[in-house]
Amino acid sequence: MLTLFHHPFCPFSRFVRLSLGEYGVTPHLVEERPWERRTEFLTLNPAGTTPVLLEEGSPPVPDAAIIAEYLDETRGSTLGDARLLPESISARVEVRRLTAWFNQKFAEEVSSPLVNERIFKLHIGSDQGGGPPDMNVIRAAQSNIRYHLAYIGWLVRSRTWLAGERMSYADLAAAAHLSSVDYLGDVPWNEDEAAKVWYARVKSRPTFRVLLSEMHAGIPPSKTYADLDF
Repeated sequence: MLTLFHHPFCPFSRFVRLSLGEYGVTPHLVEERPWERRTEFLTLNPAGTTPVLLEEGSPPVPDAAIIAEYLDETRGSTLGDARLLPESISARVEVRRLTAWFNQKFAEEVSSPLVNERIFKLHIGSDQGGGPPDMNVIRAAQSNIRYHLAYIGWLVRSRTWLAGERMSYADLAAAAHLSSVDYLGDVPWNEDEAAKVWYARVKSRPTFRVLLSEMHAGIPPSKTYADLDF
């Protein structure tokens, strides 16, 4: 049994949940609010960040990138041609490069600021930086997403999937971060049709269904969020 400590709107948690789904694994989910800094959770991950994966007989596995590598090392060979991290060195480099692009660059410039300002700050005390959203931060993230969307479109105009001819961790990372932003209605889908078509393909996978069914109390999803034909 795998246990995943996560937050439903943490993009990194969503990436791991999608990855687990593609491996055919349904983990026991424990919702974690990192800002509460629970002692038990900090024991698992002193950094205090989600997600963290627990598997019996193994040490806690923190961080989305480390979890992805762990899943490939322990289960990758079972997927055959559907392996999320390809076998060839050059293909693995490209998948890792793009996965890092979304888990680091996109997160820093788009998804983390928007989720932090519009969701997490609602639950955080003022002494921890909570309170009303900073509209300057939101506007900057809304501007930044445009070139990321254009980059996705550029990639899939010459490839079947982001990193090549097979779906990989890169697609799941990008889709996970976009899904959190799309919930908030901050993705300008009309700006790049190729990116929109690619996202619709990922969004239509069975592994995405659970994410699309989750709602945040007091914050309704955008009209496009759960619509597979948006």
